[in-house]
Order: sequence, then structure tokens, then C-alpha cells
Amino acid sequence: MLSRILGFIRDITLARLFGASVAMDAFFVAFKIPNFMRRLFAEGSFSLAFVPVLSQVKSENNREHLAQFLNHTYGCLLSVLTPFTIIGVMAAPVFVIVFAPGFIHRPEQFDQAVDMLRLTFPYLMLISLCAMAAGILQTHGRFAPSAFSPVLLNLSLIGFAILISPRLQLPVMALAWGVLVAGVLQLVWHLFFLRQIELLPRPVMNWHDPKVRSILKLMLPTLLGSSVAQINLLFDTLIASMLVTGSVSWLYYADRLMELPLGVFGVAIATIILPRLSTHHSEKNHLRFHQTIQWASRSALLVAVPAATGLVVLAEPITSTLFESRNFSSADTHMVALALSAYTLGIPAFILAKVLVPVYYARLDTRTPVIIALWCMSLNMIFNIILVGLLVWKNFPAPHMGLALASAMSAWLQVFLLIRWMNLPIKADKKAWWSFNLRLGLASLIMGLMVSGISSRVPDWSNADTAVKILWLTISIGVGIIAFGAAGMTLGLSFLKGSSQTHH
Repeated sequence: MLSRILGFIRDITLARLFGASVAMDAFFVAFKIPNFMRRLFAEGSFSLAFVPVLSQVKSENNREHLAQFLNHTYGCLLSVLTPFTIIGVMAAPVFVIVFAPGFIHRPEQFDQAVDMLRLTFPYLMLISLCAMAAGILQTHGRFAPSAFSPVLLNLSLIGFAILISPRLQLPVMALAWGVLVAGVLQLVWHLFFLRQIELLPRPVMNWHDPKVRSILKLMLPTLLGSSVAQINLLFDTLIASMLVTGSVSWLYYADRLMELPLGVFGVAIATIILPRLSTHHSEKNHLRFHQTIQWASRSALLVAVPAATGLVVLAEPITSTLFESRNFSSADTHMVALALSAYTLGIPAFILAKVLVPVYYARLDTRTPVIIALWCMSLNMIFNIILVGLLVWKNFPAPHMGLALASAMSAWLQVFLLIRWMNLPIKADKKAWWSFNLRLGLASLIMGLMVSGISSRVPDWSNADTAVKILWLTISIGVGIIAFGAAGMTLGLSFLKGSSQTHH
């Protein structure tokens, strides 16, 4: 939560200092490329493969064997990341052409993106090493250090934006330096805690270690399956670069607002359940395995559905209150709010996918999520082309909204297929699930109507004073929380109820 609050402060700072400009579009592309690879590789395929194997090694209670395994993994990881980082820095123009082809026709913006990418690309190597350290800490019950790590990124970007950017010829260049410095700080932070538990690895390259080979075997097919949502978002950036200036920034700010429930709760739940599911699977404890899935899914929905409802209703008020300034116009606010409204339709699916994918990897099933990922990615691209093309054809002023809607649609398709192909030995109680979802939907609807009524007391959010915006937005959110809580209690809504009711 602290990370997300600072993330909001970071985005407010960026929006108010730099707006939705040509230079900001260039920075967001330069930041998204390594960030995308981070989520795909570090937080995606590597973590999902590394944690189950690490759990197996740890269960042997052989400290020397564990240290040797960590040394070999660390050495192999470095041997891959170092040359890849060098290639990425040298081939920065190629990456920009591939991920933002629309910049080719705007040479100044293209050059800015290339220069910034050469500074941000090494972040991938630094944060991937952090991911390994986080996996070690989490397997030993230490979740706080890696949860706090993003705070360092936010503080670095805020500091460079405020203190360094006014001193540079191209102020936005300070943000690229901020990303690089943040990566160094985050790695030092993780290594400090590894040293505390006496598991600080030393790089020893040994590709013949059978456990390292197990990680590779699990990683290769999970490169797509672990981060469908991120691949879809990056594809959005590719198409957005071909639309009007500002489209990349509008999608970024909308995505950041959507990331609050996704980042705070979705990632947290997925991080917690993967080691537990791996342990229950190793012990062949089917009941505990099933109960963990039930608890995680209900917890995710209990947060995601009301959060999505609130964001749809308050899309424009939130965007106006947080971002609107001299450099961020009311037109920018409207464009971000449209994208946010479309993205939020997929919030429950984005969070559920983060909960359901680890179920497969805990059972060492990498094939099924990859098949699902390929289907969803292919259809997302088709949805993007159809929806954006349709909106452009109809002269809709915000064709970037079609990209957000396509991402939401493909996320729901992913969840549907993940549930359908899960094939658990213990089946879920469908009657209990229908009852839970119906009560959750009614409580969220009541909350949405209450919030809509309160927020409408401010007829023109763009022209209202900042103090008035903050006051009424706070009241709206407060009323929404109370309304949802009261409605949920009245309807008997609880994620715990029925969590242990299972049927063979």
C-alpha cells in the first residue's frame, strides 16, 4: 500500500511537471520496454519456475546443498542477463522501432526514446537479480523486503523529477536516470536482507546442475503464459504510438490507476499462495491445496469487483483530482478517464489470472497456461485491430479506448480458460460460488449507486478548486466503503464462508 501511495504521488508529479507531451510519450516507451521484460521474465517466468524448485531444495534441509544451488542459479542468471543488457543498450533504436513504430515518423521523439532507453534498459538486469533475491526471502517467510522495494523506485523518480529535471536541457531525461539509480538501490536493498539470513549467493556458473536445468525447463514455456496482461499492454503501446500524440501517456496514466487494486492485492495474493500451493502439492494435500485456491479467489474478487465499480463511477473525478494542472488539461483528463473506464471492466479478470496461473505452476504444469496464453494474445491483437479500426472509422475522438477494452476482453477469456482446464481432484461448490458472486454483485451495485449520487454533487470537476475536488472525492470514496461494507454485511457476504465446503 505504501508503494502504491508513493506511486500515485510519483504519477501526480510526472503529470503536473510534464503532462501528456511528446517527451513523456517517449519516456513511457523507454520505461515500458524494460518494465515489460521485468514482469515477463523476472516477476513472471523466472519467479514462477524458481520458487517451486527452491521450495523442493529447501525441503531437503541441507544448507550446503541449498547454498550451492543458489550460487549456480545466480551465476547462470548473470551469464544470461549481462550480454542481453549490453545488446539491449546497443540495439536501443531497434527496440524502439519494434515497440513504438509510430515514432519513426517523428524523428525528435524517436531520438529521445532511444537515448532514454539506453539508460533504462539496464534496469531489467538489476530487477531480475532482485527477483531471485525476493524468491529466496519469500520462501523463508520474509515478504516485507520485496514488498517495500518498489518504494525505492518511486522515491528515486520523484526525487529526480523535482530536483534534477530543472537542471537538464531535456528535463524528462532525469526520469531515465531515476530508473537506473532505482535499480541499483533495489538490488542493494535485497542483498542486505539476504546477508541477514546468510544466503547471499556468489555467482558460480554451472549449467549442468540438475536443479538449474529444472528451472530452465519450467521457464521456457512460461515466458508467454506468465504475463499475458503485460504483453497485451505493450501491444497497446505499439498501436498507441501510431495514434495522436498523447495516446501513450493517456493509456499509461489509466493503467497506473488500474494498477492500485491489481498491484496491492493481486500481486500480494499471488506472491503468498505460490509457495503454499507448491508445498501442498509436494505433500499431496489436496484439501489444503483446494482451500488455498478458494480463499485466494474469493479474496481477489472481494477486492476486485467493488474496486472496478468504484473506478468506473469515479474515473473522471479521480483523474481530474490527481493529475489535472497547467500541463495536464481537462481534455487529457477526459481521455484518461475513457481509457480507465474500459480497463476497469477487466480488473477482476486481471487479478483472478494472477491467482489462477500459480495453481498450474505449483503442479509443474507449464503446458496448459502457455496454450491459453497463445489463444488470448492472438485474440487480443485481433480485438485491438477491430476495436481501434472501428473507432477510427466512426471518427470517435478517443480510439485509444479500444485498446483498453481489448485488454479487458482478453483477460476475461484467459480466466475462463484457466478455470475450465484446471482439472482439480476436488471440485468447487458451484452453488456456493453463485451465491457469493450474486451477493458481491449486489453489494457493489449498491455501492456504485451511492458513490455516483455523491460525486454528482460536483457538476464540473475540471473547473472546481483542488480543495473541493479532494473533499468530495474523499467523501465519495468513504461513502462507497461504508455502503459496500453495510450492504455486504446485510447480504451475508464473506470470503471465508464456505471456503472449506468441498465436493469430491
